[in-house]
Amino acid sequence: MTPAAKGQIKQGRLDKALQFQSAAHVVLDLSDEHQDVADAVVTLAVHAGIAASDALCIAALGQFHQGQGHGEAVGLLKKVDTHAARQLDLLLGLKTRAGYGYTPIAREQLKRAVRAMDALVLSARA
Repeated sequence: MTPAAKGQIKQGRLDKALQFQSAAHVVLDLSDEHQDVADAVVTLAVHAGIAASDALCIAALGQFHQGQGHGEAVGLLKKVDTHAARQLDLLLGLKTRAGYGYTPIAREQLKRAVRAMDALVLSARA
């Protein structure tokens, strides 16, 4: 992969991470009750975290995970940054419940997801 292609992919994934992060914060800011939008915000946080993780991996390793197995993405990110890998793992653990489950995300899980998302995006921007 050429350095130009690597830079283009990294920037594209970072741009997506920033879009999802911004949307998550806007939804929270506009809601009267955070619990009413918790599932949507966590779903946005998951997507922001995945995109930020991709940007971190492409910058450090020249590759990012593109398959269905999210565990493999965490393993790849662990080669770059163990703290970031833990944040991604936290987000991925909430993905199914937030996006497809029938019980709402708890307040503490919402807070953890937003913190994890913000940490991943901050790392990817650095």
